[in-house]
Amino acid sequence: MFRNKKMALPALPAVLLSMISIQSGASLAKQLFPVLGISGVATLRIGISAMVLYGFFRPDFRKRTRKELLLGLLYGLCLGAMNLIFYFAIQRIPLGLGVTLEFLGPLVLALAGSHKLLDWIWALLAGLGIFLIAPWNEDTVDVLGIILAILAGAFWAGYIVIGGKISKMMKSGDAVTLGMLFASLFVIPFGVFSGDLNVLNGNLLLLGLAVALLTSAIPFSLDMGALRQLPSKTFSILMSLHPAFAALSGLLFLNEQLSLIQAIAITCVIAASIGATLTIKKK
Repeated sequence: MFRNKKMALPALPAVLLSMISIQSGASLAKQLFPVLGISGVATLRIGISAMVLYGFFRPDFRKRTRKELLLGLLYGLCLGAMNLIFYFAIQRIPLGLGVTLEFLGPLVLALAGSHKLLDWIWALLAGLGIFLIAPWNEDTVDVLGIILAILAGAFWAGYIVIGGKISKMMKSGDAVTLGMLFASLFVIPFGVFSGDLNVLNGNLLLLGLAVALLTSAIPFSLDMGALRQLPSKTFSILMSLHPAFAALSGLLFLNEQLSLIQAIAITCVIAASIGATLTIKKK
């Protein structure tokens, strides 16, 4: 997490650490779904993250302008909706398919308005990897799950665009804390009224704290630092590494084996990310 701009990590390490953190936490969250339900896990993730970030950064929101607060609200809504909708999506479809479909949002954002051949090459290569990693050959694919995953991707694109704007208006810690607080106002009612939190105990609360830190508090703060240094389009292309880190996390924590096609897909997204990184250095 970042206190100020001087202490911020370089963009590339920040993005890589963010993705490692998110996918490790996602593996833990997936194991909690049968116990706490989708809304319960999302509520713990967002709610605890908001409290941890506020306690760490102690931002004074009274000094914020109306425009900054409005952007914070929009950022928080995108953040909360992205997480909640994606959890509901992967309840209905496989995690790998959910991740690849969700990435359509950042991929479209990366392609939008691009006039450089290199940008198209890296984005299209990442898109090839996404296409290959998705289990299109399965007989039963839940249509609603697919729609929800694509919708989560749209909110992911919004999170990138608005996050890029707000990160340039206030400190990274203040921005992500403000967004997380607004996100908690959106998500918590789902957890409360669903009844998923009725089984909550001390052990589950600690696991929820781990999920919150790994999937929200730490990576979103890292993202804010990276967005200060990168254009939204480049940040979106780098996000193509998410399927690779998801596969590695699944292998390490969930014992999920990779097929040959999935390995080829991961190679595509890694190549796209390396290419995007080389492009960054030339800018």
